Amino acid sequence: MEPRPDLLHKDSPDGLEIFQLTTETGVPSSHVYMEAQIFTPDSKRLILHRSAHPHGSDPTDPEHRYLVCELDNHCQLASITTEAGATAPSISPDGEVLYYFVDQTILNGGCLTLKKVNLDGTNRETLLTVDSSLSGTDFRPSRPYPLSTISSDSKRIAISAFLGDGETADAPWGLMVFNLEQASVELVLYGQTWCNIHPQYSRSLDTNEQHDILIQENHGNICDESGRITQLVSGDGADIHVICDDGTDFRNLPWGRDGNEFCQGHQCWIGRSQRALTSTSTRTPRGCELIEARAVKYSGHMGIKTPNAQRNDLSRQIPSPDYYHFATDINGKLLITDAGPRDSGGAIYLGEIPHNETNPLKNMTYLLNPRSSWGKGSHIHPFLSPDGHTGFFNSDESGLLQAYMVHGWT
Repeated sequence: MEPRPDLLHKDSPDGLEIFQLTTETGVPSSHVYMEAQIFTPDSKRLILHRSAHPHGSDPTDPEHRYLVCELDNHCQLASITTEAGATAPSISPDGEVLYYFVDQTILNGGCLTLKKVNLDGTNRETLLTVDSSLSGTDFRPSRPYPLSTISSDSKRIAISAFLGDGETADAPWGLMVFNLEQASVELVLYGQTWCNIHPQYSRSLDTNEQHDILIQENHGNICDESGRITQLVSGDGADIHVICDDGTDFRNLPWGRDGNEFCQGHQCWIGRSQRALTSTSTRTPRGCELIEARAVKYSGHMGIKTPNAQRNDLSRQIPSPDYYHFATDINGKLLITDAGPRDSGGAIYLGEIPHNETNPLKNMTYLLNPRSSWGKGSHIHPFLSPDGHTGFFNSDESGLLQAYMVHGWT
């Protein structure tokens, strides 16, 4: 860990401190995508990775490692995986175990393995290996998504993958739910539009709500027979849904798809609530807004025009909103977000989320300029520790992607 007071700005709050967590020369490192469940609930340990980028890693890279960062021990880093192909980590809600997958898949073959290990590196176990067609289907998964998501009761973990055979045009993608108690897997959703699902279990502790998964549907995407995406979305763009983890109760969120507002592709739950938050880009007036809503009954892919839906523009008090990636604390009270202008390195802000679902964000506070180049391989992707006391972000300000930490606003 290296103190970085040079990243403070004249407008940064008094007492703010910034640290560079990864410092290897010649090896890029980054945080895991900011929606991932990679923190212990006591806010003392998190997972990041070396030889990686903000959207994942190369499954064939022998240098890739997931690292445990011990915040109470001067942010010491220790490898917790060594296998090539390790991907999609999730820490159990009790903070004791890391679940992850090992990708050794090929089109129509290979295997995808689910493992778990204690955060101290002991008791590594293989829970399940998928090396044949998923039960009741002719589909074999490949190209697994680099993010998994775990239910708040620690009983299920979900991940998506490509389901094509290498020969079929417009082949489907699907969402798999692994039962951790029974060591079984079920395909609960599939289709051509599910190439970028971003699955996120609700973090609610309610016994019904903890089965809900937030998912993204990319209308108009184009993929070749091998699953390589040549166009992520087109037309009126993506929309966002919620589904129960048994594949039932498909619902809408009222965002995008009216020809003017477009979902940017990042969304998350607000803490443990059933409120969800997305970033949208609009043509008129031009901007990038933060919109919250709750899921309602499916009524077609109508986006913003979904009937009986209530939206709340959290950023409406900002003259020219320009927000992209964000996350909240576990209590749903604080939000951290990156923002433009991109050509000057961007900015990171901290704001308060209103309890009332009709009010805007409060006390939006400028923290720092991360000096990112804003290339896809250097996305800032800020997120918070569960207790909301510490923020994390990526930057390539040194010329090499690294992981950073900021705190001192409380």
